[in-house]
Amino acid sequence: MQHILLTETILYVANQQASTDFYENLFRQKADLNVPGMTEFRLSDTCKLGLMPNDGIAKILKDKTPHPQTGQGIPRCELYFYVADVATEYANAITLGAKEISGIENRDWGDKVCYFADLDGHVIAFAERF
Repeated sequence: MQHILLTETILYVANQQASTDFYENLFRQKADLNVPGMTEFRLSDTCKLGLMPNDGIAKILKDKTPHPQTGQGIPRCELYFYVADVATEYANAITLGAKEISGIENRDWGDKVCYFADLDGHVIAFAERF
């Protein structure tokens, strides 16, 4: 789809500041935007990650969906990042106290991958081709 110029994935979080601190340390970069109600990280020219408080998105969603807080800790998405060195990212995530789901393993789809959960239970994978 050539008409899509940028992708931004927004995670709904219980505590915007705690999640901002976690992702700043995980990505080893400061947020590009950090204002009440939204934090954003530019991860590449065509990809951004946003963090929005559960209560903020609930105001937009109104009563059309369950409040995001009711899904707290339940894996609701997976962020799959291809990186230059999966071992470095694994060590960084462990140091930050990310909840390990699966250590570094060669997977049958051709990637070497490790899996963690962030503070809200969102799954993060770091991968490299092997």
